[in-house]
Amino acid sequence: MTTSTYDARFRVWRGDTDGGELTDYTVEVHDGEVVLDVVHRLQATQAPDLAVRWNCKAGKCGSCSAEINGRPRLLCMTRMSVFARDEVITVTPMRAFPIVRDLVTDVSFNYAKAREIPAFVPPPGVGPGEYRMRQEDVDRSQEFRKCIECFLCQDTCHVVRDHEENKEAFAGPRFLMRVAELDMHPLDAAEEAGIDRRRTAQEEHGLGYCNITKCCTEVCPESIRITDNALIPLKERVVDRKYDPLVWLGNTIRRRKG
Repeated sequence: MTTSTYDARFRVWRGDTDGGELTDYTVEVHDGEVVLDVVHRLQATQAPDLAVRWNCKAGKCGSCSAEINGRPRLLCMTRMSVFARDEVITVTPMRAFPIVRDLVTDVSFNYAKAREIPAFVPPPGVGPGEYRMRQEDVDRSQEFRKCIECFLCQDTCHVVRDHEENKEAFAGPRFLMRVAELDMHPLDAAEEAGIDRRRTAQEEHGLGYCNITKCCTEVCPESIRITDNALIPLKERVVDRKYDPLVWLGNTIRRRKG
């Protein structure tokens, strides 16, 4: 069985914190390859100093995030067959985060936001191994646990991508999804611990900045319905808590009894 090859034209961003530019390369491509394969061949044959993050090459570690023809993607999950053979393929680093070098960006912003979200609070009086949940509740939150933290959703979110000044007050879709998951978790005892996840989602993590354009959902390699299943329901619960008169009355009575 013979494998066909062809020469592809690549434009790869080369540079560091002081600046850079797109550099043109012609690289051999074999049938069945993904963009990461071609980047590795480029390193091996023409640009040994090209910086790129990768690890599993199976779409599960989230390391090789970049932008291909302007769209946030995983290099290891983007097949060369989706491009025309005469198409120029442009590979650039994620635009929302500071450049380290070449295709590598500083994503520490995301880890800082992760630390701002209070962890799951175990229910009082229930020990490890004693947790019980309905299967429908397990299924609902299990979707969000598929996240590989590639941060493509963070990169494509225009609130982060186009407005650097928003980063201090906005957690981004990945971490608002985490808040939503915890808020809908039937065993999370955050309220008993004095943590109001809905209030903090709005006031501390910037839920109001999200205008549900669904761009985060569109680029998720795990096909998580971030907008429909996490962000919109969280927004609805926040509005109910703040503006629904019956919910307000119930919360007021509960506080007075406490």
